[in-house]
Amino acid sequence: MKYRPLGNTGFNVSTISFGAWAIGGAWGEVDDADSLAALNKAIDLGVNFIDTADVYGDGRSERLIGKLRKDRPRDTVIVATKAGRRLPKQTPQGYSRENLNQWVDRSRQNLQMDTLDLLQLHCPPAEVYDTSEVFGLLDDMVKAGKVRHYGISVETVDEALRGIRHPGVQTVQIIFNMFRLKPAELFFAAAAARKVGILARVPLASGLLTGKFSAASSFAASDHRQFNRNGEAFNKGETFSGVPYDLGLKLVEDLKRLCPAGMTLTQFALRWILMFDAVTCAIPGAKNARQAQDNMSAAELPAIPGATMVAVKKLYDEYLRAIIQPQW
Repeated sequence: MKYRPLGNTGFNVSTISFGAWAIGGAWGEVDDADSLAALNKAIDLGVNFIDTADVYGDGRSERLIGKLRKDRPRDTVIVATKAGRRLPKQTPQGYSRENLNQWVDRSRQNLQMDTLDLLQLHCPPAEVYDTSEVFGLLDDMVKAGKVRHYGISVETVDEALRGIRHPGVQTVQIIFNMFRLKPAELFFAAAAARKVGILARVPLASGLLTGKFSAASSFAASDHRQFNRNGEAFNKGETFSGVPYDLGLKLVEDLKRLCPAGMTLTQFALRWILMFDAVTCAIPGAKNARQAQDNMSAAELPAIPGATMVAVKKLYDEYLRAIIQPQW
């Protein structure tokens, strides 16, 4: 495993880390024993950073991570969680001192942590990024010892740029993958200048970039890849990175032809992300130990040839730029 500094937090985190949305819910059926096996395999392979949220399975994901930490007290497990999506309706006013404290206290209990390593606002309304009072409340939580550091999880590049104007923001979690090049073009340099850590989320485009889906693939009714393709439940960019499914399948076939020898398509997609020095880590999910092994081994793979990087960008420019750039 390789490690990179996470902004100015003082943490050095694994370049391939663990995204814990899938083990909480909204990805079809999931088994807690399999989830714990995936988490343990990741730690065995050198992962030291896990990203979760209070709404993933209504705390299920956090509680599994709490058990992992309890079972492995000698291992360094840095945990990032997120807050804000428990609001029944997203409004800037919902990000109040009372609500933030309630959410954080619940996460501390679920994770069995007195102080959260990293708290992130969970894709709040765009107006929040212009509300200094909310970030002042987060500063107060740091002073009170409830939170060690804080950051933001965003939907758009514009939100990321507005968010890092607040000096306390140490990290930005943003969708970045072969189908989403906009952050590299318009955000990474600004983040690097401010020494802000970048967590590349949805790195496999909701599984499209594993190359395992086809036009005949089906998803459970409880899977966001079934119920949120057009943004019915939350931002449609969270599902397949906002790429139309049929187009995504076509581009995956093109990417398979570009995949370097000795790599799975999953590993190619993850290693591609690590070619960008501004990125601290990618946070793919894994529902079992086999998936965790495939993901984590990408950190050790050789650099992707420059000509291949150019070819991936060419696919984006031809098929996706006009779709992605105006929306995210």
